[in-house]
Amino acid sequence: MSDEAVVKRIKVIVKEHGGQLALANAIGVDQGFISKVINQKQDISYYLIRKLCFQLKYSPEWLILGTGDKMIHKPDSAKLITEIQMLRTEVDILHARMRAYELEIQEIKQHDNAGRQKAG
Repeated sequence: MSDEAVVKRIKVIVKEHGGQLALANAIGVDQGFISKVINQKQDISYYLIRKLCFQLKYSPEWLILGTGDKMIHKPDSAKLITEIQMLRTEVDILHARMRAYELEIQEIKQHDNAGRQKAG
């Protein structure tokens, strides 16, 4: 998911709702939150995507991928958001595991280097 492309579509939604404040009021979030997302000072959260999709009926496929109809016309869109959240959680877990492995490899290398210096 390209954040820039999603932000571009969020800007379309902001314009359709008459500005950041009107959109924020429509979905029950702070206007500053919308501003930070649009200015890419805050990551796009699935909390925001869920609100845009469930409360305003934007299609998650359109919002996230840029394909399909802009508005929800079928009930299985909620399933897509749930699947995306599950995949995002799996990616976060994999990133954490990768970081742990990187730290472990660094430790092994340091230990190996210390052993070589001691032997040499």
